[in-house]
Amino acid sequence: MRSALFAATAFFSLALTGQPVLAAEAPYVDDRSDAEAVIRSLYSAINRQEFARAWDYFGDTKPANDFDAFVKGYDGTARVDVKTGGVSEDGAAGSIYYNVPVAIRATAKDGSENVFSGCYTLRQVNASIQEPPFRPIFIDKGALKPSKADFENAVPESCGDGPPPPKKDAALEQAKKVFAATYGEQCDKEMPGGEPLGEPDAYSLRYKDAGAEADAPERETRLFRFFCSMAAYNESAVYYVYDDVSGVRQLQFASPELDIHYENNNSEGKVEAINVIGFQTDDQLVNSEYDDATKTISSHNKWRGVGDASSAGTYLFRHGNFSLVQYDVDASYDGEINPQTVVDYNTAP
Repeated sequence: MRSALFAATAFFSLALTGQPVLAAEAPYVDDRSDAEAVIRSLYSAINRQEFARAWDYFGDTKPANDFDAFVKGYDGTARVDVKTGGVSEDGAAGSIYYNVPVAIRATAKDGSENVFSGCYTLRQVNASIQEPPFRPIFIDKGALKPSKADFENAVPESCGDGPPPPKKDAALEQAKKVFAATYGEQCDKEMPGGEPLGEPDAYSLRYKDAGAEADAPERETRLFRFFCSMAAYNESAVYYVYDDVSGVRQLQFASPELDIHYENNNSEGKVEAINVIGFQTDDQLVNSEYDDATKTISSHNKWRGVGDASSAGTYLFRHGNFSLVQYDVDASYDGEINPQTVVDYNTAP
């Protein structure tokens, strides 16, 4: 059975064709941390024409009779796009086997495209029983066949004999990757007290575009709130939204730039005036939460622990975006909570 699968894989590799692109333009990915990453690394190597690296992702059974035949199979290939589905796994005899549903789109130098789909099985040998040279996760076998489905829908629902794995939340996974890339070194890696970070809060917001007809279908935006850090009395969070047009993007929150005047220039004294002299954007919100009933994100930044001086913003979701509609400031360190509104787009003039 294994030889048949590899024969299909070898045939597949010889049949690939692609669109003109310089190898150096493709991103370099060499990640063997999990099965899906190995598959993406394989096609990164192919797109960069780094065929020795691509060959090395396979175990003892290779995808072609020899390396020269493997390379020759990509003579007409310039780019291969890849999508993966939910990964399932099985353990046996000191190894873990991963089944990865895969679809690829091969685009020829003449511009023609072909879609293939199927499964790869990858093997991870228990590291504690290995002897040098160490072998990371590798491709054990694979078989892709031509698919009549379009590329976006060609990934098989499952591979192997087990039940289909739960479908991945693609938007959430993309948001997590963007957050990790941007804030992986800035934000806390665990919650206060040492407990591990959980999944980000996730919400689904439905709406219609401005000016849409009454019978127009609703659109959906996903909202993700990531915990970032906690100090003595303030906690910060980062927000991302996802839609089918823009993908994942980070929210930036408008806030007023303030010119605060205190009596006798004493910040502990009476507040004489709070002037808005401009606006800025913040990539994080302090002590924030999302209220699905009002479709608002609110923040409350304590200027000191007792909370008698603070600033608070309210951001309303409408027509696919969050907008600042109210900003309150309590600039007096007087032991009392008495904010005043300095930005108000909630109240009619």
